[in-house]
Order: sequence, then structure tokens, then C-alpha cells
Amino acid sequence: GTMNVFDRSINFDALFKFSHISASTQEHLKRVYGSFAICMFVAAAGAYINVVTHLFQFGLLTGLGSLGLMVWLTATPHSRETEQKRLGMLVGFAFLTGINLGPLLQMCISINPSIIPTAFLGTATIFACFSLSALYARRRSYLYLGGFLLSGLTLMLLSSLINAFVRSTWLFTANLYVALMIMCGFVLFDTQLIIEKAESGDKDYIW
Repeated sequence: GTMNVFDRSINFDALFKFSHISASTQEHLKRVYGSFAICMFVAAAGAYINVVTHLFQFGLLTGLGSLGLMVWLTATPHSRETEQKRLGMLVGFAFLTGINLGPLLQMCISINPSIIPTAFLGTATIFACFSLSALYARRRSYLYLGGFLLSGLTLMLLSSLINAFVRSTWLFTANLYVALMIMCGFVLFDTQLIIEKAESGDKDYIW
């Protein structure tokens, strides 16, 4: 008889089994993505508060506050004693960053409200796909991208600076797509860098 391909069951345990990554590093990755998820929700709350209630309308102060928290966080060494304090700094940074995004989100809503959910779903899909690609790939196979990505980022910043004077629509559009490709590359690079740092003993999941 003919085989029915739909009778086959999918083994999801095997699908998400990363045998080439040690158990301690897998636990570290869970913490990394957990802190990332917390920051995403806190930033969304900050943006919502800014857009809906119009509180904290202090663009310069909240910008300086988020910058100050970022510097303080990077200057504070990771240890069990400072873990909760550093996590609080990260949450504060995410909240102020969300507030700073409020005016930009208001502009998007005034143009087309569907831009925000479309951008969110697109970003989440790209991040998930490229993160899984990096996790399934052979270890250190994407670390060579670091130099190329930083060079591309530098060229993109220079072209953006030039375009501030030239005001070319073509250059602006090209920058958008180049930036998208560079950020996708950074997802691959950073995911594998996190794995390698964890394997070498660096368990800082906050920054």
C-alpha cells in the first residue's frame, strides 16, 4: 500500500535538542533569552505609557537616563552579589528606551497603525530564524562574520552621514536594506559569541 506521509509524528524533543552545546551553556542561553524577553515586555510597557498616557514627556532626560544606566551596567562587574542590581539596571534601561520610542510610535500610528504589529512580527520571525540557525550550526562557524559586520556597519554610518547632506532617496533606501542584512548577520554572530563565551566560563547573561 501507499505510505501516508501525514501519519508520521514530529519529534519536537529531537527538534530542539542541541547536543553539541553543553548543558550549562544551554541553561545560560535560557537565562539570556529570559532577560531579553523581560526587557522586551518592559520596553513595550514604557512605550505604551508614553503613547497612551503622555507621561514622561522628557525626551532628553529619559535619553540621558537610559545612557547613564547602560554605562553603569557595563561598569558593574558580574557576580552573584551584583546580579539583582544589574538586572534592575537592565530593566530600567529597557523601560526608559521604551519611553524614548513613544514619539516614533505615535508617528507610525498617525501614518498607518498596522506598521507596529507588522514590524514586531517581522522582527520576531527574523530573530527566531537566525537565532535557531546559529544554534544548529557548527560551533564558531559564524564568528568570522564579526569583522565584515563591523566594517559594513561603519560604511553604513558613513553613508548615512553623507546622505544627511545629499538627501538621496535611493541611498536612504539602500541603507535600510543593508542595515537589515547587517543586523541579521549580527544575530548569527552574537548568538554564537554568547555560546563560546559561556563555554569558556563567562556566564554573564545580563549584558
